[in-house]
Amino acid sequence: MREFFDQLTRPQVLAELVALLLALGIAAIGGHLLRAWYRRRATRSAHGIAARALECGALLASVLICLALLLLARWLFAAEAVETRQLDLALQLTTALLVVRLGIYLLRLLLGPRSWVHQWEGRLAMVIWLTIAFQLVGWFNAIESTLDSLDLLPGKSTFSLWSLLKGLVVVTGFIVVTSVVARAIERRVMTMDSVALSTRIGISKFTYFFLVGLGVLLGINAAGVDLTALTVLTGAIGVGLGFGLQSIAANFVSGFVLLMDRSIKPGDVISFTGQTGTSTENFGWVQELRGRYVVVRDRDGVETLVPNQHLIINPVINWSYSDRRVRLKLPIRISYRDDPEEALQVLLAATAGNPRVLQEPGPVSRLMQFSDHGMDLELRFWISDPQNGVNNVRSEVNRAIWKLFREHGITIPTAQRELYIRRDEPPTAAP
Repeated sequence: MREFFDQLTRPQVLAELVALLLALGIAAIGGHLLRAWYRRRATRSAHGIAARALECGALLASVLICLALLLLARWLFAAEAVETRQLDLALQLTTALLVVRLGIYLLRLLLGPRSWVHQWEGRLAMVIWLTIAFQLVGWFNAIESTLDSLDLLPGKSTFSLWSLLKGLVVVTGFIVVTSVVARAIERRVMTMDSVALSTRIGISKFTYFFLVGLGVLLGINAAGVDLTALTVLTGAIGVGLGFGLQSIAANFVSGFVLLMDRSIKPGDVISFTGQTGTSTENFGWVQELRGRYVVVRDRDGVETLVPNQHLIINPVINWSYSDRRVRLKLPIRISYRDDPEEALQVLLAATAGNPRVLQEPGPVSRLMQFSDHGMDLELRFWISDPQNGVNNVRSEVNRAIWKLFREHGITIPTAQRELYIRRDEPPTAAP
């Protein structure tokens, strides 16, 4: 300890430490000012190479200023023939921090704003830089020996804390690399307009899961873990899938089936049959196809997460599967005192002028049956935009029918019964 303080209080070492502290202080203040200026100037909608370069410069401002000041101090010390060993070490550490921060920033851009790197960027960079710093300072071997001496599984086989940490780092590295490759492939596939959207989504998701799974296996193997020792673990996973996870596995498989056969794709208008609270009148739009479920948004803005397996084993009405044209039917009852021919013409006139009612094929009206309380008619017409709703066009045509019926004196009968009381016969005696 005495020797350490003797070295520390040497004039040359003190001069280097003062220069180092000045560089750190100026870099901290300058970086803070530049980041504040960037926050005032930058906008969230800014994109492009220039915007990314500006963001990267603001992020690395402190490190770049510190590196420039240290280079200047070392040049001045070397010109005066003053020892620069501490400054050389500080330059190595600062350069390593610059490279690490830049690499993590580029990794965040490659994985996208929703990746886990976006939230752990600073902490991940600090862990990697500390590891490199320990190696540069010369403390890495001592830490490795200490951690390797801590055996987590006492017995014949040794599994130290160092082996655990090394395995985690190696596996994480393989996962990160395969994730970057999978994201690059996904961006490339999603730009292929000649391929159907559902097929592009299926290829992207399959590639992502396959590459990440392959990265995990390669990372485990590279960490020195014998994959044959995982036979018991894989057997347990198989039993779990057979009992507790079969529904989840079925949903994932069903998701890939939906993506490949293109029966349901984003933008389709669908509704469910045989389920309480849903009918052909209550439908929704497919927003996303996920690995386990499909996001369906209805006209009220409510998003329902429908399991993929439900779409495979249950009937689903796809209003826009091959043709978006949909025929709507409006049942109408008129009184026996009215002329059915006139009523049929009035029904056709109710659709005239409605921009959503197709003229090819045109609307038709039919006399369906003679019921107890009147004659049952039906108006049938086609629309080509069910995604804009069907109940609203029904309402518009019904209002037009009501208005025209009143103008032409056509009545809609109400249910009624007539009772005849005969007083000329004596009541029948009970048996």
